[in-house]
Amino acid sequence: MKKYKHLFFDLDRTLWDFDKNSEEAIRDLYDKHSLQLKLGVGFDEFFQEYVGINHELWAVYRMGQITKDELRLQRFHSTFRTFNYNNPGLALLFNDDYVELCSSKSNLIPYSIEVLDYLKPNYTMHIITNGFVEAQQVKMGNCGLAYYFDEIIVSDGLGYRKPDKRIFDYAFEKSGAIAENSIMIGDDYGSDILGAKAVGMDQIYFTQDLQKEEEATFVVGSLLEIKDIF
Repeated sequence: MKKYKHLFFDLDRTLWDFDKNSEEAIRDLYDKHSLQLKLGVGFDEFFQEYVGINHELWAVYRMGQITKDELRLQRFHSTFRTFNYNNPGLALLFNDDYVELCSSKSNLIPYSIEVLDYLKPNYTMHIITNGFVEAQQVKMGNCGLAYYFDEIIVSDGLGYRKPDKRIFDYAFEKSGAIAENSIMIGDDYGSDILGAKAVGMDQIYFTQDLQKEEEATFVVGSLLEIKDIF
């Protein structure tokens, strides 16, 4: 087994349960802003539409085709307009409320803390995340994750995002790690696994779809399986 010294984790959907925290926050705000009265649909229909729109906007944001501010405005505004409600001011307010509230949520992926407790005595651990800087730092503080990590690399503000080689090079420079003694753990095959592979770093692909034949160094369906690797 290769001797790893530095473990780089993704944050959202790898350690921090983005999907659960996001749905809880949007449900709370849907009621707070009386959106059922304004849109004429229930929360489930609204949320399903939002998830698709948000996914598409994040894809083009990662490619640098829209700005952070455009993403902030468009994801809820576009969802509102799907239901014939045009209010960009409320969409932006809803977004900012969402970022604040969602970041305060503390649901974690199962076994996150158990695995981090197991790893911390023997490895130096870091975060590389594509999220917004104002949200990611708050998330980690509120859910107790900050304690485990030396460097927290957030793409927001750097001008490049995973899988861009430069964010991994920046992470190596900040942490003192090199590709040969490092491994990347994440749930996004394109951003985390291919990004790490491109700089010569080993990878652990965390996915529930274990039938996919992906070329990662390791594939796990539960964070608990990481203990078997180390």
